[in-house]
Amino acid sequence: MANQTSEDEVFDFLNTEFTREDLITALNEMVHEYRNLSQTFEEVKAENVDLKNSSAEPSTVELGKTDSLQIELSKLKTENESLRIRSSELKSEIEKLKLTMSSWTKSSVSLDKLFEIQKPANDRTG
Repeated sequence: MANQTSEDEVFDFLNTEFTREDLITALNEMVHEYRNLSQTFEEVKAENVDLKNSSAEPSTVELGKTDSLQIELSKLKTENESLRIRSSELKSEIEKLKLTMSSWTKSSVSLDKLFEIQKPANDRTG
């Protein structure tokens, strides 16, 4: 019925007196149209399923990537905190070593002064 081109081919359902041939023709046209629509529906349905599957796959992949990135981020945060603690410990150790070195330097200077004011053992002057 949708493929009809002239006005006289259109079936008039308002007419209450139908001939057998009119009813058979109308039924055949409706069956033919039903088959076309069913085929189109199945094609569209299959395309819809394909689109749903293709749109679901990236989101699953993206979720997997997101999860792995979250895990990696968590590991990096833990490592970062560990390195901060280690850095703090090393700074503390450096300060202690600076104090020790300062003490040694002062001791060395003091020892040098002591040696300067003492006379050598074989010095027989004055």
